[in-house]
Amino acid sequence: MNMLLHMNPSDYDRWKAGFDADYEDRMNAGLTLLQLWRGVDGGGVTALFDVNDRAKAEGWLDRERATGGGIEARFLVTA
Repeated sequence: MNMLLHMNPSDYDRWKAGFDADYEDRMNAGLTLLQLWRGVDGGGVTALFDVNDRAKAEGWLDRERATGGGIEARFLVTA
């Protein structure tokens, strides 16, 4: 299973430093980052994760959303 996540950080450099520092928390939530994209003309950040444990991933999402960041996430399987 994968998770496609999109967010619009107001300060990319500050967000990226925090995102990198959150590596261990994501790993503990069963998430492995496969790809990270940044919009060429702004438009936010999109990440593709491999999901090992959906319940843990949803818990991580809940914690991230509680910080006030607008996060859109979709769980996907290969069609």
